[in-house]
Amino acid sequence: MPVTKQSSAETLGSQRLLQTAVNNRPELLQAALGKSGALGDDESVAWVSPIQSEDYREYRDKVALTKLGIDEKVRVPLRDFWPSRGPVWDALGVSGAGRPILVEAKAHIPEAASPGTKASPASLELIEKSLIATRKHLAPRSTSEWTGTFYQYANRLAYQYYLRKLNQIDSSLVFLNFINAMDMDGPSTEEEWQGASRLIHAVLGIPAKLERFGVFHAYVDAEDLTDKR
Repeated sequence: MPVTKQSSAETLGSQRLLQTAVNNRPELLQAALGKSGALGDDESVAWVSPIQSEDYREYRDKVALTKLGIDEKVRVPLRDFWPSRGPVWDALGVSGAGRPILVEAKAHIPEAASPGTKASPASLELIEKSLIATRKHLAPRSTSEWTGTFYQYANRLAYQYYLRKLNQIDSSLVFLNFINAMDMDGPSTEEEWQGASRLIHAVLGIPAKLERFGVFHAYVDAEDLTDKR
């Protein structure tokens, strides 16, 4: 089921910032994704969520695959890889080449320190199996635990593994980080975010760079969206 989520008007956290970027300043997103490598030179992207005319709905599970136009392309049923009520995607888009773009956005570093999974025992068994498979794909020698701290980051990586490796769908996973989100006490430089990302990767036991797996980090200046300069 789609999820309708709107942030408080008093704050401009990652959700509101991303809504603004997708609907009002898509050129900023396109430039950021191009710089990160998630988009090719002069490649466009058509956003399918969060769209203002759809009340900024965000999507998960099979509905997300349908919005991306790839539900009929999967070889491995999603239910065999992940329990229902999986990750809700902050934004979904399709590149000019037809490549799915999945976005997880953050405006301040504490957002990235997600708690561990609270899945039921039955769901946890499948989650752990899929996380281990993803970890082995990204870093065969890693023995890190992925169901604890940074679980949200880990399960996004798992979905990319599901699409790109198990289903042979060329997709891009983008961790989009806003800088200068001052009302959220967010980082003022890309370097601060990069340091946080290196820490997350170290804890998860994975390489610092994952571009060859279709995983990218992009940065957008919140001040370009909020006219606070």
